This record gives sequence, C-alpha cells and structure tokens, in this order.
Amino acid sequence: MLHNTPPNLSELPIYKKALEIFALSQSISTYLQYDLASLKEDGSEDSNIYFSGDIVQQSVNLAPEIANAELQRHSERKHKHIASLRRLTNLLYKNSYRLEKSNSNGKDFLPILRRELRKFKKLQRSWMLSL
Repeated sequence: MLHNTPPNLSELPIYKKALEIFALSQSISTYLQYDLASLKEDGSEDSNIYFSGDIVQQSVNLAPEIANAELQRHSERKHKHIASLRRLTNLLYKNSYRLEKSNSNGKDFLPILRRELRKFKKLQRSWMLSL
C-alpha cells in the first residue's frame, strides 16, 4: 500500500469494490487454473491460462490507481490515473469474455465478474465527479 494513503480511502465504495473484484478475480483464476494447466494431447498448453493470470494482474492494479488518483493534487495527474483505471477495467472485461470461451467449469463464474465490473464502472463515474 502507499505510504501517503488518504485516511478515508478504505471507506470509499469504489475502493472497496476494487478489492472485491481483485478477490473475485483471484478466486476465478485459481479455479480455472486446475482445468487449464494440463497439457493438450499434442503437448501444447491451453493459451487461455494466460488470460486467467491477466485478470488477476489487472485487478490487483485497480486499488492502487484509485489511491494514486486520490493522492494527486493536479487534475492532469488525476486524469492519468483515471484513464489507467478505465483501461484496466476494459481489459478485465475483454479478458473475462476470452476466458468464457475456455474449456473449464470455472467459466460459469465470469458473468459474476462482469456484473461486478459494471457496478464498478458506475461507482467510477460518480467517484470521478467527486475528485
């Protein structure tokens, strides 16, 4: 966590939702990993396993981007973090659709992730107005 973290950060609904999305992404990735880690009959690996890691990597960066935007005093710097947050959210959305095409039982949890991402986007819009 950042050393200059604002005291009210953990109370922000968008920050809480970012942490929930990270936990959900991590759980989904772990679940998918068992199905996608085995090699195919030709000895190659399932390329979808990389998308499961991507959703974790992208979701782990949501909360720090929110914190960084909160810490910035200049609006130009705030907007850079907001833009990064949007990119991460959009990438998470895309990768959840890619993972849904995988051959795994865990893909049934991906619509839940997208529903949480839609809630996150709504929170993001109202949060941006407060900055």
